[in-house]
Amino acid sequence: MGVGISLSRLAGNVAACGGVGVISTAQIGWREPDFSKNPMEANFRALKKEMEKAREIAKGAGILATNIMVATQHYGEYVKAAVKSGADLIISGAGLPVDLPKYVEGSKTKIAPIVSSLKSVRVICKLWDRKFHRAPDLVVIEGPMAGGHLGFSAEELEHMEELDYDRVICDIIREVKTYEEKYQKCIPVAVAGGIFERSDMNHALGLGADCVQVGTRFVTTEECDASDAYKQTYLDAKKEDICIVKSPVGMPGRAIRNVFIERVKKEKIPIGHCRHCIVTCKPAEIPYCITDALTNAVDGDVDHGLLFCGANAWRCSKIETVADIMKEFC
Repeated sequence: MGVGISLSRLAGNVAACGGVGVISTAQIGWREPDFSKNPMEANFRALKKEMEKAREIAKGAGILATNIMVATQHYGEYVKAAVKSGADLIISGAGLPVDLPKYVEGSKTKIAPIVSSLKSVRVICKLWDRKFHRAPDLVVIEGPMAGGHLGFSAEELEHMEELDYDRVICDIIREVKTYEEKYQKCIPVAVAGGIFERSDMNHALGLGADCVQVGTRFVTTEECDASDAYKQTYLDAKKEDICIVKSPVGMPGRAIRNVFIERVKKEKIPIGHCRHCIVTCKPAEIPYCITDALTNAVDGDVDHGLLFCGANAWRCSKIETVADIMKEFC
């Protein structure tokens, strides 16, 4: 839901309906006048602004969270900025957030790792337990049907049915339960990826999950922060348009096939200026700048942009309101 897809308007309205509204910090300051020269300062400034606006919209209801990728350059500083902005919760993936507890120490901000396998949740929980003497406050299980960058290999994504992911979810939930017992606290588990309608949530709850995380369905809402052109690509997409792409940052991702994706298969797009977004990015080697691609898309220049989406994006058929979706799920 980054860059710019889930900001104050979407997150604030989800929270106003009693949910957890999530603001993506990924290049959140791209519209700030000094973004190209001072990307970090622009991002921190924009994060504060977006959190304040979301609070005004939520009017004290729900929970406001930020999503911060571990692969973000200066990750720790982004976490501290989110805490300072008053985030209730920090959700963190795109890598293992092994040091996340250190950056929120002394604050009331809750922390939630995103995991995709039993191995990853074991590594995080064991390390946090040993090094910081704490457990997660929430665990998000992000499955292979999610949008954007994914914690699976391209081969696994081509054969999702062979993953038996329901079993993986159950295994992760059992692992989390052991830390609930040790720390004598509730650690909710949210299932993400492919959650599009109430029946999907019911299935996840039936496996033992406590809640779900939904992204794609909220893109085609009146309140989504993306441009109308961005939303229209979801409404126009067919099932065969949803594809797996190789991101410049080294991870596979799910997106809507468009002119841009076909172009980068054939040529390298010149990079004018590096905004120092992801630690795994190598500007001299990558086929295009992911910041440029994502900001173009959110601003409406979809033919020159990358449109991340979940596997069910083709099912979006109309512009809805956040309140209507929340009523369906709740």
